[in-house]
Amino acid sequence: MSIVTATVTAETVAVPARRRGGFWHSLARNPKAVVGVVIFLLFTVMAVWPGLFTSVSDPNALEFMPSEQPSGDHLLGTTALGQDIWAQLVFGARQSLVIAVVAGGCATVLSVLVGVTAAYLGGIVDDILSLLTNAILVIPAFPLIIIFAKYAGQGGLPVILAVLVFTGWSYGANQLRAQALSLRSRDFLEAARVRGERRSYIILAEVLPNLASLIVANFLGAALYSVLTAAGLQFLGLGDPNSVSWGTMLYWSQNQQALQTGMPLWSIAPGLCVALLGASFALVNYAFDEISSPALRPVRRHRVRRSRQRTDRG
Repeated sequence: MSIVTATVTAETVAVPARRRGGFWHSLARNPKAVVGVVIFLLFTVMAVWPGLFTSVSDPNALEFMPSEQPSGDHLLGTTALGQDIWAQLVFGARQSLVIAVVAGGCATVLSVLVGVTAAYLGGIVDDILSLLTNAILVIPAFPLIIIFAKYAGQGGLPVILAVLVFTGWSYGANQLRAQALSLRSRDFLEAARVRGERRSYIILAEVLPNLASLIVANFLGAALYSVLTAAGLQFLGLGDPNSVSWGTMLYWSQNQQALQTGMPLWSIAPGLCVALLGASFALVNYAFDEISSPALRPVRRHRVRRSRQRTDRG
């Protein structure tokens, strides 16, 4: 989770109602957000409707000549076992997207529950939850993931999702706790307490809306972490080798020495897709940071020129 950080201050987390339309308008005009969303939508269409991109119905079927070079029938060639590489690439998008959305979403929900609860309740609850969060934060993540995945066996997608959620929530929880603590003494929360509102109402209706930007940023960071880590686990053979995903494509291409036997696309194509999907989440995350924090927004050149012209005229 330390790959992408959400640099959102307490003042910029709260978005006034009159400016929410402007926020989404700014997001649509941000080049990073546009590029990231376009890449994500392309992979989503590929995952939901693979038949639009390939005529092969079973990407694991051994029905072609082994080690064929790219051609009109096989855009990326075939594997050493006679499987169509392009078909595996198209069908592999589905599992990678499931891992990103499910693992990132579950880790974000757990981060919100732990971080906001610890900050708002305080006392011994805060001490226990903070101790648990910090304990997981200081443990090296990837060796822990390898140990869990190894001893859990090759359980396939459920095991990978469980491992990613367990190791991916602590960083977001720490951030959300810090921001929720800064909101705890705000006037609108004090007014809600004076009115006699329930704690659940205050958290859901008052605290969480003011943390919306940070929650979205944490989801994007968790999704990025899940995509890259899952691909690494599958590349090491800790996933289900019979599943169709970009990580297992990398695993089999390495086992069959694709780079040494004249089939570089077998390794390059899934690696590039993993990088592009990760880049889409990172770009949208950077866009949220720039829009939420004015200090991170790039200065437009024409504005600088106008200010210089005004200075010269003065």
